[in-house]
Amino acid sequence: MDGIAPILTPIAAVGVAAIMALAIVTHTRRAEPSAIVVNLVLLAAAAFVAWGRFGPYSY
Repeated sequence: MDGIAPILTPIAAVGVAAIMALAIVTHTRRAEPSAIVVNLVLLAAAAFVAWGRFGPYSY
């Protein structure tokens, strides 16, 4: 995997988590509960990746 910066994965995961958090706010304001569930799942997945890559025992 030469040429790929490993730091980009957790940075991208934090960015996706931030976008999903803002999407939850938008869907809440528009009263779209089914879309909120999807955003929560994606937020949890992105947070898990960011935590796993930035954490003390990063994989």
